[in-house]
Amino acid sequence: MTGRPRPGPGRGWLLRLVIAFAFAQGAVSMARPAVSYRALALGADETAVGVIAGVYALLPLFVAVPLGRRTDHGRCAPLLPLGVLLISGGCALSGLVSSLPAMAAWSGVMGLGHLCFVIGAQSIVARQSAPHEQDRNFGHFTIGASLGQLIGPIAAGALISGQGGALGRTSALALLVSAGVCAVALTSLWRIEHRRTTDARPRTDGKVPVRTILGTRGVPAGILISMAVLSATDILTAYLPVVGEHRSIAPATVGLLLSLRAAATIACRLVMTPLLRLLGRRALLTTSCLLAGLLCAGVALPVSVPVLAVMLAVLGFCLGVGQPLSMTTVVRAAPDGARSTALALRLTGNRLGQVAAPAAAGLIAGAVGVAAPFVLLGVGLVGAAGLGLRGEGRTGSAPAGSESAGEGRTEQAPAGEAVSDRSNRRSAPGECPRDRHADRSPRSGG
Repeated sequence: MTGRPRPGPGRGWLLRLVIAFAFAQGAVSMARPAVSYRALALGADETAVGVIAGVYALLPLFVAVPLGRRTDHGRCAPLLPLGVLLISGGCALSGLVSSLPAMAAWSGVMGLGHLCFVIGAQSIVARQSAPHEQDRNFGHFTIGASLGQLIGPIAAGALISGQGGALGRTSALALLVSAGVCAVALTSLWRIEHRRTTDARPRTDGKVPVRTILGTRGVPAGILISMAVLSATDILTAYLPVVGEHRSIAPATVGLLLSLRAAATIACRLVMTPLLRLLGRRALLTTSCLLAGLLCAGVALPVSVPVLAVMLAVLGFCLGVGQPLSMTTVVRAAPDGARSTALALRLTGNRLGQVAAPAAAGLIAGAVGVAAPFVLLGVGLVGAAGLGLRGEGRTGSAPAGSESAGEGRTEQAPAGEAVSDRSNRRSAPGECPRDRHADRSPRSGG
């Protein structure tokens, strides 16, 4: 098909990136519940646990956009090893210190490392994926996160046991092990970024203002949906241990429940492409967010462990949709030369949610009960479903000749490729106008 965008480089880089992300995310997913258990062992109450969980996202708020600006005008790969080193250091030192303020500080360093890694990795996927590959590649990329979220809580649950002083020692051990797990990610960070795609990125005369990026149709919806979905995942990771303590659920069982949720998310992302073909982007986003909101609120009910496991499995499947589709939405809607900045703004929104949601959850849990934050998350996810219903799938304007996908979206090839293709068609010897019109016949969307 003559009008199809040229594919990016071979997909070995994506496999290595997924492996590295799985180790980095596994370390974070192992460390987050371990931080909560260690804080409880050091005498923290529900409100203090929420504050510590929020500090994880606080420091990245101030550096996300500058990192995105730097990535738009430079290479992405250097952010990956920097992120791994910061995550490892934050995990290790969170396990060594014995005061709550110090734990909060090193939790913030861990969050900064995660932000560096994710901005660099998402920018590489956006830069090295052709438009028709973006949904698939972002879906596969987020499988790395889900693998980490699957293995991390199981490992944390296996290592953390006991009460009082024993809980403090075992949670510290889990944090030190998570630092070593993250360091393994360095072994996969080779030949991730291809020089030719770096050199071919769009050139701009200056920085695109943040207001312009946020005013582009599709960007705000992608940011808000991502914020709601990630806040739900984050509160589940940080507060299910607290719920388990109040309901006398063992840490190992809590770890299995969190991993079951992650396994369902992996299953969702493996079948993302067929789901998009079957339902379309708007219906898939709306339905998944609505069901996730109802199920998240259902966690507040005093159900048995088997029922809770079924609820978390379905919830995990529904939560698997929002993150990869919101990445694609933001990348396609963002102005040329500002895609990394737009992704950074999306991550800033995520971190805002990670600061506000745990803090609000801590206040609500302290005042009403530990199950109440899940009702708050359910309301947020129902709101995200409303955003999807209002037309999240339509991302800005596209030039004439852009591809119309089955869901009513537009897919726009990079400007340089489109110009090159038109130029080649004009200059082809012996080609008549009818041939050029034939080349523009509709084709199936990727």
